[in-house]
Order: sequence, then C-alpha cells, then structure tokens
Amino acid sequence: MTVFKSLCASVALFVTAQTAQAGCGTAPEACEIANGSYHITLPDGPPKGAIMFLHGYGGNGAASLRPGGWAGTALARGYAVIGPDGTPMPGRNGRNWSFHPDFPRDRDDVAFLKAVRDDAAARFDLDPAQMVLGGFSIGGSMTHYTACAAPDAFAAYLPVAGAFWRPHPETCAGPVKLLHTHGWTDTTVPLEGRVIAGRDVNDPNAFVQGDVFYAMQLWRQVNGCVQLRADRFVTKGPFLRRAWDRCAPGTALEFALFTGGHQVPDGWIDMALDWREGL
Repeated sequence: MTVFKSLCASVALFVTAQTAQAGCGTAPEACEIANGSYHITLPDGPPKGAIMFLHGYGGNGAASLRPGGWAGTALARGYAVIGPDGTPMPGRNGRNWSFHPDFPRDRDDVAFLKAVRDDAAARFDLDPAQMVLGGFSIGGSMTHYTACAAPDAFAAYLPVAGAFWRPHPETCAGPVKLLHTHGWTDTTVPLEGRVIAGRDVNDPNAFVQGDVFYAMQLWRQVNGCVQLRADRFVTKGPFLRRAWDRCAPGTALEFALFTGGHQVPDGWIDMALDWREGL
C-alpha cells in the first residue's frame, strides 16, 4: 500500500491547499458523517440539482469547490456543489480515493459516496435521484469505478482526466449516463495510460494506468450500443465530441476531447451541465 501511495504522486496532479468558501452550507466546518466528511455550497434560491465532485490525488473536498473555478459557474446556474473528502494519507498532506482492485481499501468509497449523497439530500433538501457525480484525475477514476459498481447511485457521471486502471474491469453492473472529458495532450494520465512502475506494459508486476479508449469500449458494451462508431460528432468550439445514441433506452454516452493537458478545462462545467440538462 505504501508503494501504491508513493507512486500515485507521479500519476495525478497534486492539488495544493487553497482557501475555499466551502463548508457545511452556511457553517464553515465540513459536514461530518460516519465514515468521513464533505463540503457543500448552495446557490441562491432553491437548487435545481446538485453535482458531487471528487478531488484529485493529494487534494480535498474544499479546494475542489473553490468559487473562482468551475464551481462558481455551477452555483450561478443554480446547482449545489458537493466536495467529499477522500481518506487521509498517512505521513502526507492531502487525501486519496480507494478504488484500485489490486490494493487494500482504506474505506469502501462507493458506499461512502452514497452516504454523502443521502446525507446532503436530507440536510439540504436535495433530490438524491437527480444528483450527478464527477471527478478529476484519481477522482475521475473513482467516478468510473463508482459508475461501474453502482450505476444507479447517481443520475449521471462526469469523469475528467481519469478512468479505469489495469487490470481493466471486464464488465460493469449496469448501463449508465456518462460523459468522459480528457485532454489530448495529457501526459500525466495519457489517453492510452502509462506504466508507472515495472519494466514495461508486458511486465506482470507492472503498475499501469488504464486505457480511456478501452473504458469507452466497455461502456458501449454495457450500454448495449449496437455500433462501434459514434452516431454524432461536434467539431466546433473548444471540445471535440463523439456521442453514441443507438444504445439501450435510458442510457447516454459521450466522449469529449480538448487540446490541453491534465486539467479541468475552461468551459467544462457548462458543457457538462448542458449535456445533463439535455438528457
């Protein structure tokens, strides 16, 4: 486990501590539940929905909701924003998520995220059935694994710059609504993945990121899509987008690329919320 945590430092953007105006609603402290904590900021007026967003490696829930970033746009559009805290890393600052199938789990994070969903819904009069889950980098990976293990836990999934790791899952529990966003020039979590430890990708003991294209292939299978190729394309604007429409009823699958690297890109939240509202 120590090796895993030290290696993660080289695979995800470290989110430095920042002052963020996110606590437990109007209270400055985080909301505490049985197995952890989360931060939430509410819009002016009744929320039209909520987006839960998972921080990257070394981050925390408050920093991921800094008002100058995407969270401010979501609030202005009438959405509550929720930032759960990953588990503390012994001997280090920051927090992480437990998802990798080959390493012990510090906490059942899928169950934790569902508990955050239910607690936030009860405390702040939110509709849990309309809550969406997103995340960046390792948080994006946690988003994919949550969608795979508990597809009905959230109304839709919005991972950014993070997907499955090797060994890839062979199947998932059910179909989803999912929009994956990734940077074309991301070298921290490349689209094809990369070897973090070990001789090469054929080394049975290697520690290797997953392939985003495999993730999209798996979601096409799970969603019952009848074609390999996409049905719709967007080539104008900051994102190149591919969407699969001929899939099982009630599903949605889209892939968006942008020209940058390992980051949550400008314009992402508007694209993601427009996509969600259009479902």
